[in-house]
Amino acid sequence: MQRLNKIIAWIGLTALTLPVMAQGRHEFTLPQALDYAKKNSVQVKNALLDIQIQQQTNRDITAGALPSITGTGSLTDYLKIPTTLIPAQFFGGPAGSFEAVQFGTKYNASGTVNLQQTIFDGQVFVGLQARSTSIALAQKVSEVTEENIRANVYKVYYQLVVSKTQLSLTDANITRLEKLLHDTKALYENGFAEKLAIDRLEVQMANLQTEKQTVLNNIATGYLGLKVLMGMPARDSLLLTDTLSDKDVKEGALDLGNFNYKDRRDFQLNELQIKLYEYNVKRYKLSYIPVLSLNAAYQKNAQRTKFDIFGKGDWYTTSYVGLNLSIPIFDGFSKDANIKKAKLQVMQYQNQQEALKISIDNDIETARLKYSLAISTMDAQRKNMVLSETVYDQTKKKFEAGTASNTDITNVETDLKQAQTNYINAVYSAIIAKVDYLKATGKL
Repeated sequence: MQRLNKIIAWIGLTALTLPVMAQGRHEFTLPQALDYAKKNSVQVKNALLDIQIQQQTNRDITAGALPSITGTGSLTDYLKIPTTLIPAQFFGGPAGSFEAVQFGTKYNASGTVNLQQTIFDGQVFVGLQARSTSIALAQKVSEVTEENIRANVYKVYYQLVVSKTQLSLTDANITRLEKLLHDTKALYENGFAEKLAIDRLEVQMANLQTEKQTVLNNIATGYLGLKVLMGMPARDSLLLTDTLSDKDVKEGALDLGNFNYKDRRDFQLNELQIKLYEYNVKRYKLSYIPVLSLNAAYQKNAQRTKFDIFGKGDWYTTSYVGLNLSIPIFDGFSKDANIKKAKLQVMQYQNQQEALKISIDNDIETARLKYSLAISTMDAQRKNMVLSETVYDQTKKKFEAGTASNTDITNVETDLKQAQTNYINAVYSAIIAKVDYLKATGKL
């Protein structure tokens, strides 16, 4: 509980730096708090955006299998028309001499539409096959992120619920001590108690008031931390409406049934990663197969001696359709290296999957033992707290009757406070153990 309190304190301090926003009012059960966090947590929002990013990446992959059409245009003004040397004998001149001749026109214009279409490319087709797995991977990452947020919200929510019990116990201690202080003052006035007894009780009262203020501050900080986890503005009002009993903590958590590794989202995520790397192996293997593509062009050309391109004069048409076949012959063993590297990466994730199974088994067994121990401890601490209350009441009666000393009443009051603290800690430890067990078994 101390470790989590530090986390909550840090989150709470972070929340104090958030910008001021319009204040809202919320009254949440745990399911409502979890639903709010799912919709508003920044981590979950970004994970959902990653899915959309992958969808756009898939569109880009799909574009590789669709036609690509481009248009180009050009206009050239030959300030000096190119000169070509032609044998002079073509014009009746002496053999061995050349005549300088200028071919072409001063103004030339062209417009072209090009089309390219991949007919067969193994790597493109594998990319198309892997699209659904890529989306599933992004979705699974989102689910893992959401599960972590759920676990933290669950723990902090019930920490605050338990803090209400702690506060009520503190108030009960204050009420009890006020009554004792009142009775002791009456005994003092009648000569049956010393002034020292009153002083000690007043010191205890001051300590209890300080303890209550500490509990209130911890609750306030806890609420700030919960708001940050949920993605709620710090200025919003939040009221937690659930209650918690020992029965709620015990109910149904150890009813595991048949566990399947695939119930764990991190295991599902690792399976998808293996599948993607298997696609990578397939992609590199297909890179040995020739790539066939179609290309076509339609072009219009105009040649003018004056700058009246779109005036009178012909536009001459050129068009063609062609097939390109690219045959890989030798690449310095690059493809072979990529295939082997991809296979090794698949093996890494397969090894990781086996290690994950061992880790999951350990998580479940450890969480089960901790939860069982936490339940036993919680039951024992409740009995101890009830017993301490009984001892306190009996000692108080003896003190009022003059058969117990002020030291006796102080000692049992200290024992009662310690028993209450131990019970509160035991309840919260049991909650944490339950959440960890549910998460370990993929049931959270």
